Amino acid sequence: MRYLLWFIFFILNIINMAFSSKHALHMFQQNRYELPRYFGWLKQRKFGYDELVSMIGIIVLFLIPMFFMNYMIKIFWIVMIILIKVIIQYLVEKKKNYIKPLVFTARVKRQIVTLLIINAIFCGGFWYLSVQWWPVAFIFSTYSSWLLIVVVYYLNKPIEILINNHYLNEAKKIINNMPYLKKIGITGSYGKTSTKNIIFSVLSDEYYTLQTPHSYNTPMGITITIRKYLKPIHEVFICEMGADKVNEIDYLTKFVKPHFGIVTSIGPQHLNTFITLENIINEKMKMIENLPSDGVGFINMDNQYIRDYHIKNDCRLIKYGIKSRDVDYHVEDIEYSDKGSTFVIVDKCDVRYHFSTCLLGEHNIMNILVAVAVAKELGISWENLQSTIKDIQYVEHRLQLKKINDYTFIDNAFNSNPEGAAMSLEVLSRMSNKRFIITPGMIDLGEKQDEANREFGRQMLNKVDHVILVGKNQTISIVEGLKDVGFDQTKINVVDTVKQAFDLVYSIATVNDTILLENDLPDAFNR
Repeated sequence: MRYLLWFIFFILNIINMAFSSKHALHMFQQNRYELPRYFGWLKQRKFGYDELVSMIGIIVLFLIPMFFMNYMIKIFWIVMIILIKVIIQYLVEKKKNYIKPLVFTARVKRQIVTLLIINAIFCGGFWYLSVQWWPVAFIFSTYSSWLLIVVVYYLNKPIEILINNHYLNEAKKIINNMPYLKKIGITGSYGKTSTKNIIFSVLSDEYYTLQTPHSYNTPMGITITIRKYLKPIHEVFICEMGADKVNEIDYLTKFVKPHFGIVTSIGPQHLNTFITLENIINEKMKMIENLPSDGVGFINMDNQYIRDYHIKNDCRLIKYGIKSRDVDYHVEDIEYSDKGSTFVIVDKCDVRYHFSTCLLGEHNIMNILVAVAVAKELGISWENLQSTIKDIQYVEHRLQLKKINDYTFIDNAFNSNPEGAAMSLEVLSRMSNKRFIITPGMIDLGEKQDEANREFGRQMLNKVDHVILVGKNQTISIVEGLKDVGFDQTKINVVDTVKQAFDLVYSIATVNDTILLENDLPDAFNR
């Protein structure tokens, strides 16, 4: 009987650890499986009152059977407590609605197996000692998952390195065996994905083109793209390259070896890992500096950091901008409406070309501008460009004008930054009737984050009529900024979840109003 009860205890403890570890694994995944990012998140995580009460309650319940003399009653009591706890965990987990659910990748599955092995070892060890130690095993499996992630990381690191190196070498072999492939590298603090998608749309009519999907801008994301999708028939490969620490762009450019390089913009982002703005500038500009001597670099001269940077490469540079005039391509006469945008592109010979698009925002027009510059290098005519750009569809969650339940939304929910947030407010200010914003603010800006969010709040004056903030703690700086400029406090609401924000806006807005969705934080950062 004892062995049967121990087996039940063992199975329940494994299930308990699975529930307890799921959240830790989820947050580790959202922090890109990187310990520095994960530790930074852990520092911000507060051990909640509910967790403390739950832990104390479980300890007290486990102490009760110690006063019973009957050995079997002790075991039965412990097993029943664990069973009830597992049922409660299941019901709580079932009700949760994650913004970005845990993706059960091969890597996550390996981490789960490692966690289960660790738990099995502890369960077996405590069982061998005596029944009085069973509660210790249970408490361990319930509350140690946050720290066990670190152990799992180091235990799995050798195999992860072997797997990654195998796939990376395979991808390098594939791309190096395609000498005639035109490779376009794109990086920048903001605008990478939008620029990539627009260039893809522009080039696809005349070239068989592949782009890295979604935000596959890491070494493994690019590796997956090359191994799974790049074929000998492809003529152009558009590769988005992201970085949140030093040496990543340097590594990726040497891996892909692009002939065309684009730096969309540079600004204060990922300062928690880059540490300084200078590191960001130097790293992003590796995209241009690592081009071959016969390569072509495309640089945004409206960005002061790019404009002031001394490029250490003699490759040809094509300069573009909206405000700048000493460039090869610039934009004039921008007009916005609820139908989209119209504008004029002027080339270095001062010839004017009229364009229209359903896309909104100056930064989308900037992305179109660099796409036009790249297309002209590849021999595409102005007439084809005008036609193609007119038909370009929205990039999802990037100033996307859409209808939700008959309400008009401007969806800019992807990874907000100071430059993009300011542009979103500018677009919103051009809309008729009342203007609403739903936002949790900006993250990952290091010591500049509070001031950036405070400035974001200041910028809302005269551009927004009603502010709905998601997350009391993370939006404090926005509220302070709103107060700085005398924003009507009765028009500011702070809610806990995105669902509550939508419920509120539906209750106070009309179908004639416009609602801006600015940023959509993953669960790891939603506080």
